Amino acid sequence: MIPPLKGSDDAHKAIVWMEEFRCQYMPVVDEGKLLGFISEEIILETNDIDRNVRDFNLIGQQCYVHLDTHFYDILKVAADHKLQMVAVLNEDMTYFGVITVQDTLTSFAQTAAVQMPGGILVLSMNHIDYSLTEISRLVEENHAKILSSILKEDPLDPGKIRLTLKINQQDLSRVVSTLERFGYKVIGRYQEAKPIAGEKDRIDMLLRYLDI
Repeated sequence: MIPPLKGSDDAHKAIVWMEEFRCQYMPVVDEGKLLGFISEEIILETNDIDRNVRDFNLIGQQCYVHLDTHFYDILKVAADHKLQMVAVLNEDMTYFGVITVQDTLTSFAQTAAVQMPGGILVLSMNHIDYSLTEISRLVEENHAKILSSILKEDPLDPGKIRLTLKINQQDLSRVVSTLERFGYKVIGRYQEAKPIAGEKDRIDMLLRYLDI
């Protein structure tokens, strides 16, 4: 839905398109090859509205994924480059299009792990104490199932990790009691009071689930 700029397009066209497509960045492509991304900020720094976009200091030359890239990797590439969109390239590195972070979250929000009713737990632990097999066993002792899990470093506690679990129960009291009895620290608990209906609600829950 967001067309690329050609390297020979001028900065004025770039700004017009950014306003038209309501995005902060535009991809720049020449002969099917990604040159990078341009933003209004980059253009304003030079104060040259007539310059060809290929002649600016473009960013994000490595901000791309391939057609079969997973949701998680798309979000990681976007975060690594601090951009809200990622270029998509074919196997021969030919430009195919872009996918935005919002598009990715919307698609991810349709997955079973997000759509199915249940609750979310966030655990903090030392990396050496992490065992999804053991945690799953404790969860299943309470007649529950882990639908999905996400692991990342704890930004507030260096040396520790955060494990975010989506569990197929809305009442998490028994699961939490069991985990805490075995020494696991539960630092977050989110429960759905009713089925998720709208797209915004699904994305909001997904953001809580991703803990971002």
